[in-house]
Amino acid sequence: MHPSLSVILFTTASGAGYGLLALLGVLAPFGVLPADRMFGLVALALALGAITAGLVSSVFHLGQHQRAWRAFSQWRSSWLSREGVAAVATYLPAGLFGIGWVFLGVVVKAAGLLSALGAIATVFCTAMIYRSLKPVPRWHNRWVVPNYLALALMSGTLWLMLVLEIFGPRPELYALTPAVVVLAASLKLAYWHFIDGAPATSTAGSATGLGSIGTVRLFEAPHTSENYLLKEMGFRIARKHAAKLRRIAVALGFGLPFVLSFVPFFATGWPAIATAFVAAVLGTVGVFVERWLFFAEAQHAVTLFYGRQAV
Repeated sequence: MHPSLSVILFTTASGAGYGLLALLGVLAPFGVLPADRMFGLVALALALGAITAGLVSSVFHLGQHQRAWRAFSQWRSSWLSREGVAAVATYLPAGLFGIGWVFLGVVVKAAGLLSALGAIATVFCTAMIYRSLKPVPRWHNRWVVPNYLALALMSGTLWLMLVLEIFGPRPELYALTPAVVVLAASLKLAYWHFIDGAPATSTAGSATGLGSIGTVRLFEAPHTSENYLLKEMGFRIARKHAAKLRRIAVALGFGLPFVLSFVPFFATGWPAIATAFVAAVLGTVGVFVERWLFFAEAQHAVTLFYGRQAV
């Protein structure tokens, strides 16, 4: 599939934002995080800012931007509509959560937990947009949803640790970062192992219904010029390039943040803050590369009618 920059930015930024919002909504009501108003302002602004930036970028993927509102109308059958509804609905408890924390100095437990629930639901719906697409086997599998949730949690955790280092470290949470990074890395590696070894679910023979009488090959291209299907669904990435980008995603997204997450155990102050910032930035860049690969490595069944033998 053609990797769209707007969708990659959306899934990366909003994933980090929703992950951070979920952590704030769960941890703050139980006193795990500082009750300081400025901490709440910075953390919630970072979370909601990333979410909003991601949602705005997703609009640019639409052919007709003025019709974006129609994406909310098919929530009964469309995961895209459910994602939109969940994203907008999450702003209400998140807003109440922020008003109580920042302006009134009160962390409203119900608002926090509802914000966390809305964040998780939105990321789940985003993952299900791809998980539900049967013509794309590399998306239609059990690893997609856990990966989306784990990457959002990891990104949110890295940014939360940065804000905590600035406003008041919580040593009891230091082990959270390496644990979450290991979880996300394990799921990502399992996903790649699965798609590399999964047998083809469709072939040119099964797509045309002619497989029973012999091997089916493309005799002539359906048309003489490139069309929308080839541009959006016929994207190909060389195996050596995919392998290189996977190594980059692992190193930046998981390896370096994992190593850097141990610095706060031994250092405090500016060294810990700088380290947390680098870890958060590297983790986000790594997720961005991983998101690009998620689209680039996907193969749509429609390409079977344009010469590909199996997907």
